[in-house]
Amino acid sequence: MAITLKEVAERAGVSRSAVSRAFTPGASVSRKMRERVEKAATDLGYHPNALASSLTTGRTKMIGLISNNFHNPFFLEVFDLFTRGLQERGLRPLLVNLSDETDPQNSVRMLRAYSVDGVIVASSTLPSGFSQAFRDAGMPVVHSFGRYLATPHVDIIGIDNIECGRIAARELIARGYRSVAFMGGPESATSTQDRMSGFLEALAEHSEVTVSYSFAKDYTFDAGRHQMQELLNGTPAEAYFCGDDVLSIGALSAIAEAGLSVPDDIGIVGLNDMEMARWENINLTTIHQPIADIIDASIEKVTSALGDTEQEPEARLFPCRVIERGTLRPKR
Repeated sequence: MAITLKEVAERAGVSRSAVSRAFTPGASVSRKMRERVEKAATDLGYHPNALASSLTTGRTKMIGLISNNFHNPFFLEVFDLFTRGLQERGLRPLLVNLSDETDPQNSVRMLRAYSVDGVIVASSTLPSGFSQAFRDAGMPVVHSFGRYLATPHVDIIGIDNIECGRIAARELIARGYRSVAFMGGPESATSTQDRMSGFLEALAEHSEVTVSYSFAKDYTFDAGRHQMQELLNGTPAEAYFCGDDVLSIGALSAIAEAGLSVPDDIGIVGLNDMEMARWENINLTTIHQPIADIIDASIEKVTSALGDTEQEPEARLFPCRVIERGTLRPKR
């Protein structure tokens, strides 16, 4: 049988409320009393019940971590960093899968049932209505990897996807490609729209370059592979900006299967710099997204919002850069 708070109180010769205060951070209790309670707890093998203590403090320390990209291995890295970062700060991540969810209110009801203290939406494809719904419900919320807005309704921390599209276009021009294309994720995703927008904008200044674009069904390996197979059935471009590393890796698979070589026959540049992109058999040239910085900033933001729900929402962007590997030909 588990040792109860009552037994610790009897062993220490104090009230149950004194034991509760001794295990509540910031509660008013003398050093001598705390030491007395801790000794009794150690002797009995007692461990505080986090859920029970939340009834006293009114805080569960639980943070809803929301996403819908569970088929993209990039987000395994994201979830790893988020869960470790939250736990290191004494918070409890509640990972929620919103794949195929269309009604934000279903998510609000779920997180209310768990009495979360705050919410982090970690997705570049979930509509902004989800994060807005959490804020409207009175929950501190941060949208990580969300679409930049000059006057956001919730805190947004991520990258400038339009600028990433420009970066990709400039890289392809600098390497002498004259037939280029954008192969994005779902056309409805704001990340796809913005990356393509920047890509086409930068290339509009180069009339000598032929530009095309297409979209994969999902941000997955299979979707990237299938879309590249379709493109190879026609006349492929000399180089592609794939709007995500996992799409790029799928495209590389299709190109190899067709008996073509990268970068000799077709060049590829991705976006994210996921761990897999560095593998020797992939060696993907890509645009680095500083996910560790984004995640640290997101956790700091939601943590500070727990004590100040009146903060004005802001958007914070982190710069990106090209990581040179082996899927584009050298610059001229």
